[in-house]
Amino acid sequence: MRASIDPAAIDALFRQGRTYNGFTDEPVSQADLHAIWDLMKMGPTSANQLPARLVWCVSDEAKAKLAECCSAQNAPKILKAPVSVVIGMDNDFHEYLPELFPHVDAKAWFDGNAELRQVSAFRNSSLQGAYLIIAARALGLDTGPMSGFDGGKVDAAFFHETPAVHVNFIATLGHGDPATIYDRLPRPGFEKFNRIA
Repeated sequence: MRASIDPAAIDALFRQGRTYNGFTDEPVSQADLHAIWDLMKMGPTSANQLPARLVWCVSDEAKAKLAECCSAQNAPKILKAPVSVVIGMDNDFHEYLPELFPHVDAKAWFDGNAELRQVSAFRNSSLQGAYLIIAARALGLDTGPMSGFDGGKVDAAFFHETPAVHVNFIATLGHGDPATIYDRLPRPGFEKFNRIA
């Protein structure tokens, strides 16, 4: 049986991991972004679909373009963060299945069924977004995942050349400033939202 990982690592990933509203000035390198991808791509998706399409906003220009698509509360967070990332979802992910899932004709499962592709792209890109958060924490970084944006504007700004790709959610990334987090919100016990059948 595989052993549990170190309790300190579990704390970093879950118990002490927080959503940050601001970050220190410590930079995030492109090597860090590659390292996040190299971890998050290993998380499971249905038939290895990997429908997430990421745009890492590093330049001031890219962050300003993203901030213009966001709510008044979120725009300053994006502008101040070292990196902001758009987690998109490719509704034509099935075109890559011959490469990503080669042992059966998985592409045929989705050909001609746009509704099934949309549902699957949303579900699996959401999983990948969660893997991004965990990967960042595992590498000593922090995130601020958020809604609060105009999806049509984000798509037009970042995915206009790939019309099958649409934004799922966005996140800021960096080394979190502890002064920008709130007290931990309630996390109910097992009995409140679980049942064993």
